[in-house]
Amino acid sequence: MRRRTFVGAIGSGAALGLAGCLTQDGDESDDSNGDPEPEELDLEGTLEVVTYESMIDGDNPAGPWLKEAFEEEYPDAELEWVQLPDQGIGHYINQAQGGQEIDADVYFGLNIDDLVSVDDNLEEGGLFRGLNADRIERSSRIRDGLDMGDPHDRVLAYDTGYISLVFDETEVDEPETFEDLTEAAYEDALIAQNAQTSDPGQAFLLWTIDAFGEDGYLDYWRDLRENGVRAIEDWSESYYGAYMNEERPMVVSYSTDQVFASAEGNDLSRHQIGFLNDQGYANPEGMAIFEDADSVDLAYEFLDFVLSNDAQAEIAERNVQFPAVEDEYVDLDDEFDQYAHVPPEAVTVGYDDLRGNLDEWVDDWAREFASQ
Repeated sequence: MRRRTFVGAIGSGAALGLAGCLTQDGDESDDSNGDPEPEELDLEGTLEVVTYESMIDGDNPAGPWLKEAFEEEYPDAELEWVQLPDQGIGHYINQAQGGQEIDADVYFGLNIDDLVSVDDNLEEGGLFRGLNADRIERSSRIRDGLDMGDPHDRVLAYDTGYISLVFDETEVDEPETFEDLTEAAYEDALIAQNAQTSDPGQAFLLWTIDAFGEDGYLDYWRDLRENGVRAIEDWSESYYGAYMNEERPMVVSYSTDQVFASAEGNDLSRHQIGFLNDQGYANPEGMAIFEDADSVDLAYEFLDFVLSNDAQAEIAERNVQFPAVEDEYVDLDDEFDQYAHVPPEAVTVGYDDLRGNLDEWVDDWAREFASQ
């Protein structure tokens, strides 16, 4: 292995991934203290961690490695993965609305839009605990710009990805702009995903809102529809199904696609990366501790463990995403360095802009485009 140089393309942000908990001088801010550190830590028992399927199942996922390494470091603890229900974060929102106690400790795989859904549907600042950065020593390693914007300091980033286009250069040229996708050269070429049911699909929708504004994005999607865009229910079906079966020459996916493709020995001509407007949509993933968590001390230790050198490398290489920590705190192999592409500019629609708007934007899109 050698240390790779990571170009920090995400725009300037807080110096820590945990927004507002500490100033850059290390002083506590007025609005966030989080859980006080106990006199004696309780590091025994079971830690229940909710995450999405591909983290724990499939081809060489990071979850089993994380479980084994965490339990080796904390021999009196057991890490139990809980697969995220089909409703995603909505499952836990519904439980909280119904007054049910949530039987889990950590949510692993939280997006900014998930956090917005929580605060749009529950009492603001609910469901997850405000974090005490002093209990997560490695939180200071998180690179600038990966602050997830939470005003209540409940979430820490552990990786990030960039939504991009993946295309077959033997069939189409790289489109340079969003408008190019509406031209005759790309008729019936693009596979996207349903913004209601797919994280990449929703990220691509938000990318078009960033590009065209909330008054113009639906008109742009009408132009895409006229040019034959196909929106499939989820990313796996769109990528492993339609795209890998060569039904179309272009798909909305991730800029790390060539890492996967090269490892599988695939022809990279069908795995070219396209950055519309020289941009990629940044989609960091975060971790949070449920308000009802039983194993709070173990949960804090897990969050800190995930930001360790080895854990960051394993998550990045197994889940094919970029690490959350600065270069000096992670070693990745040469193949990742060669095939993981960073956009010239990273864009995202932040927490404040999403609040009160996300559901409406997605619903308005779905009424016209979800059934195609």
